[in-house]
Amino acid sequence: MAEIHTPYSSLKKLLSLLNGFVAVSGIILVGLGIGGKCGGASLTNVLGLSSAYLLHVGNLCLVMGCITVLLGCAGWYGATKESRGTLLFCILSMVIVLIMEVTAATVVLLFFPIVQDVALEHTFVTLRKNYRGYNKPDDYSTQWNLVMEKLKCCGVNNYTDFSGSSFEMTTGHTYPRGCCKSIGSVSCDERNVNIIHQKGCFHKLLKITKTQSFTLSGSSLGAAVIQLPGILATLLLFIKLG
Repeated sequence: MAEIHTPYSSLKKLLSLLNGFVAVSGIILVGLGIGGKCGGASLTNVLGLSSAYLLHVGNLCLVMGCITVLLGCAGWYGATKESRGTLLFCILSMVIVLIMEVTAATVVLLFFPIVQDVALEHTFVTLRKNYRGYNKPDDYSTQWNLVMEKLKCCGVNNYTDFSGSSFEMTTGHTYPRGCCKSIGSVSCDERNVNIIHQKGCFHKLLKITKTQSFTLSGSSLGAAVIQLPGILATLLLFIKLG
């Protein structure tokens, strides 16, 4: 009896360890999802719906992460109790999660070129139409002011984006205060173009989008790689218990 039981015991210990890794990968996905959701929301406000895929994939990672943590615990329970029903449930669920992770990574990589092609024109037109100015209460202006201050840039391409815009027509100013290198400076009069950031924000935003895209896709694929041995070990124990 001891000889028959030993392989199961070793396999159960291995599976418990692998389920621990599965749970850790779920925690990573939760953190990734929270980061992607927050970053995606900010980028969507500025770049528009062309970058909304980051927000959706972030939400998906958050959900998959929570499910993965629960499946890691369920897999440990199924291995400890030698419950074929629990193991089968874990196998099927983890395969679905694995497919979703690979799909999410693929979607992110496919959509990034679309952001490059579509977002520039959309962002330029929207800025000229909807931007109101510095210290204005609307969310769109607030997000753009934050972007220009943090990234040290001005407009989409440069300060000339505000020429003929609703901002200039409403205020009579050449550029908003957020473009100034020193916002509190007296020389920042929203007319003197020598004391502002000359470069636009789009390429810097695009760089952030690219980083987030590759982080999301790479982490999703990494989580899938971590989970695969656990799925195979669970399947092996399920077969042996039969």
